[in-house]
Amino acid sequence: MLNKHGKPFSSKPIPCYYTLLFLIHTSNPHMSTTSAPNNVDFQAIQNLMAPAMSQVDKEILQELNSDVVLINQIGFHIVNSGGKRLRPMLVALSAYALGYEGTQHTTLAAVIEFIHTATLLHDDVVDESDMRRGDETANAIWGNAASVLVGDFLYSRSFEMMVSVNDMRVMDILSHTTNAIAEGEVLQLLNINNPDTNESRYLDVIHRKTAKLFEAATQLGAVLANKDSDTEKALATYGRHLGNAFQIMDDMLDYTANVEELGKNLGDDLAEGKPTLPLIHAMANGTTEQSNFIKETIKNGNRDAYLDILAIIKSTGSLDYTAQFAEREAQKAIEALVNIPNSDYKTAMEQLALFSIQRSY
Repeated sequence: MLNKHGKPFSSKPIPCYYTLLFLIHTSNPHMSTTSAPNNVDFQAIQNLMAPAMSQVDKEILQELNSDVVLINQIGFHIVNSGGKRLRPMLVALSAYALGYEGTQHTTLAAVIEFIHTATLLHDDVVDESDMRRGDETANAIWGNAASVLVGDFLYSRSFEMMVSVNDMRVMDILSHTTNAIAEGEVLQLLNINNPDTNESRYLDVIHRKTAKLFEAATQLGAVLANKDSDTEKALATYGRHLGNAFQIMDDMLDYTANVEELGKNLGDDLAEGKPTLPLIHAMANGTTEQSNFIKETIKNGNRDAYLDILAIIKSTGSLDYTAQFAEREAQKAIEALVNIPNSDYKTAMEQLALFSIQRSY
């Protein structure tokens, strides 16, 4: 099997795309095992969930409405800027996979999207980003103050919506989730320009900052479906590992993607001094000279060093290592669904795990 760069992955006995495809096939015998591993059809998943997501979009637009015009402008700008809506989709998918037939998943999916949108607004201010999903960021258009305050509005509106569900378990999950996300943001800030950041600290950050919201989204599906604690734990485990895989690949794409597909500037992580997994592995496995060069680049946040850093990352096998790490996380996500009844929705969740590690954007 070839990686993104046309080179074979390491021959070490690690889970691979074909293993993951086999796992999906065992739960969905109608799926062809001859499909190429990079042909997961995300559009087909979106089509399956289109009716549910149409309702979610309506609720998002309704709840975004404010008599403060700037809130409407910024909120609509970022919510309608072409995101995959993956996190709110997971609320509906997990609920449907467990046989839920109610309507509260729509509200909770919108809550998840609002929390995610708020974090994006705050992230772009902290990171001083000027492009996201191929468009100018809100802070680049309206300024940092407006972006932060509208992010605060989205957080507070999301809590109003949570209360309307009238379920303390929901409140418990989402309050802990927003707290973990905030902790993750602060931990990431502490890691910025810090070349001593290790793999464990990196994983702690992505779990809190990214995977926790995935975890909450899928766990809420089990809560809505009134399932037992084991099922709730399994869905939370699926979301956590899916989120980890998604973020690890996102960090890898900063060194491998096409800028037009990715929708942001390549080298942003490097310019911001973020020690992501490819850099951490390269520092640990490169020569002393290479390691020192990466450390200095992280300290200074030097985008001009991008090509030199990329060459080191490739020479140390750090791209392959990162891809393989993400594959293991995706496999763990799929394995967490083993006791969930077979359905189109379960299959879609398994395919999302594959999509997370083969996407180019």
